[in-house]
Amino acid sequence: MAADDRHDTWGTFRELVNMTASELEDWLGTDASKRAGEHRGGGESTGHASGRAIVGILRKKKSELTDADYRHMAKVNGYIHRHLAQRPTGDVRDTRWRHSLMNWGHDPLSDTSG
Repeated sequence: MAADDRHDTWGTFRELVNMTASELEDWLGTDASKRAGEHRGGGESTGHASGRAIVGILRKKKSELTDADYRHMAKVNGYIHRHLAQRPTGDVRDTRWRHSLMNWGHDPLSDTSG
């Protein structure tokens, strides 16, 4: 990934992922987190696995990030943008929609949400 693309990917990721590594790790340990998202073959959901990768990225220094980390950040950015566009009406506090986003590191009810 080119340096400009890395810069843009990092900036967007930092805007969209509004949960800290600790908050996300705690969330991933909940039953609600494990139930959210698409489960292929009865195993861990795609979002839950992504959340674990995001925790690792958040705990790294920027200089330690790999090409694979930047590819995953780009995937996270795309998912969050698409999912935010599908916001349901009404109270989303305890919805699978919100829980799925939280698995990807974005809490739409956070004070830091855009």
